[in-house]
Amino acid sequence: MADDQFPGWHGTTIIGVRRGNEVVIAGDGQVSLGQTVIKGTARKVRRLKPGGHEVIAGFAGSTADAFTLLERLEAKLEATPGQLARASVELAKDWRTDKYLQKLEAMLIVTDGTELLVITGAGDVLEPEHDIAAIGSGGNFALAAARGLMATDKTAEDIAREAMAIAADICVYTNGKLTVETIKS
Repeated sequence: MADDQFPGWHGTTIIGVRRGNEVVIAGDGQVSLGQTVIKGTARKVRRLKPGGHEVIAGFAGSTADAFTLLERLEAKLEATPGQLARASVELAKDWRTDKYLQKLEAMLIVTDGTELLVITGAGDVLEPEHDIAAIGSGGNFALAAARGLMATDKTAEDIAREAMAIAADICVYTNGKLTVETIKS
């Protein structure tokens, strides 16, 4: 079916906020098909514990694709314990060059409490400016809101929650049913 005949899956906003020694990743729960909400309580933020090192990951895109990438990330983290950046680069290299992985449609925000990274299928591993990363359909709204809130005394979790609330008010593919995970360095 042509892309214009199939409305496609939409509906994710993920944000990562670092403030001091705390990093929070929050994600909404909405999954939509066209103009219909299919599910409102999806859990798109996960806590991983490969080799005893805790990592939080949030994903936007196809759920099956994201789970495949999370499994690959866990394997990379087990091979390079405590080295999130190295594991992320190795995942991005595989994602870019492997014929099977190239077809995966998702993005990830990951943190170990020290590093905050965005991983894409284009081979990118990005450390965001301003200690904020956001992806998904409402990502730009959440990013803009969080950047404004960084000028306040709010905690990382408060900033993430308020930014997600603002994104949910603007983006029809984002809801207010959040999964929020916090990790400290």
